[in-house]
Amino acid sequence: MKFSVFQLSRRGGRQKNEDRMGYSYTRESALFVLADGMGGHPKGEVAAQIAIQTVSSMFQRQARPALKNVPEFLSAALLGAHHQLLRYSNERAMLDTPRTTLVVAVVQDGCAHWIHCGDSRLYLVRDAELLMRTRDHSYQELRNGVAPGLERVNRNVLFTCLGSPTKPLFDVAGPVLLEQGDRLLLCSDGLWGTLDDDTIADELGNKTVSQAVPQLVESALRKAGDSSDNVTVVAMEWETPNGFAPSNLRVTTDSINEEVFASTIQAGSLEGFVEEPDDMDDEAIERSIAEINDAIKRTAARKP
Repeated sequence: MKFSVFQLSRRGGRQKNEDRMGYSYTRESALFVLADGMGGHPKGEVAAQIAIQTVSSMFQRQARPALKNVPEFLSAALLGAHHQLLRYSNERAMLDTPRTTLVVAVVQDGCAHWIHCGDSRLYLVRDAELLMRTRDHSYQELRNGVAPGLERVNRNVLFTCLGSPTKPLFDVAGPVLLEQGDRLLLCSDGLWGTLDDDTIADELGNKTVSQAVPQLVESALRKAGDSSDNVTVVAMEWETPNGFAPSNLRVTTDSINEEVFASTIQAGSLEGFVEEPDDMDDEAIERSIAEINDAIKRTAARKP
């Protein structure tokens, strides 16, 4: 596999950043995941961290080096993250459970599959045009669709998420055969709530992901002003076997061993959560991401 990837998370006008994201890959499969911890419930940042750690841990165990069944993995991973949140809450006798959205994409055998719950989105852009995007699990989206009487419902009101007492609703999509230069973008609502779909597709489609992602994030923060939400994005540009678009954040898995597993997602104890995930502050996570991005840059610079 060959792809370019870039990820960035910025705290907006909030007291803390409850978004989490990352990517993992083996020789034959790549995982991209993003979660947005929900305000109004306790420990949103913990919920997001537990969700992405659970998904990444399951990916590491099952992608050896490829997943046997991608749609089944996606469903199992999302429900696994949900159950880990309930377990976390029950073991601490919490009156309310930490909750989060989740969007996950897997690229394998040249195809993209994805799953989502809530209003964190995935965009698929081809030739600077929006090919597909997820549909939010929100009352606002219902209002725009088939349900009357919801004209005044806030767009942030979701009817499903991970960590709630009821089983989460989710949508699975794919496989979509990727073409040279296709872009996948996963983002929290801090991005799409400020920038429209055409703007996101145009920016992403006409620049490398390492250029587009920082500019999209900055544009969203600037446009929203002091009231801006946290903005988090992870984006990937696909490369066919015979092509490699110019990027300083290129990943090629052709030469790595079948046992190799790489990830930007913080490791943590999923067996009982001995260490609190919220002990990892935003600065520590950003430092870790920066170190991994720098390592990818150095690897790309050594290639002819």
